[in-house]
Amino acid sequence: MAITNLTDKKMTPMMTQYWAIKKEHEDSLLFYRMGDFYELFFEDAVLASAALDIALTKRGQHQGSDVPMCGVPVHSHERYLQRLIKSG
Repeated sequence: MAITNLTDKKMTPMMTQYWAIKKEHEDSLLFYRMGDFYELFFEDAVLASAALDIALTKRGQHQGSDVPMCGVPVHSHERYLQRLIKSG
């Protein structure tokens, strides 16, 4: 998803923070800590779920569309990061 108009007044504080970070790192997958999980959203989630063979779900809506989401447990995130690095 291209990072363009991020002025959606309905964005949660979490999603506002997510987009602020993502805007600075558009070419990287962003692992966003949510409790005991690192979650990925939008295109990052689609790419990571396919590369890691993990479930792609959704978390709420953004600008009227479902937000794709996947996640990995904090305690095992390094294993998933290594798999992503190996997959290119």
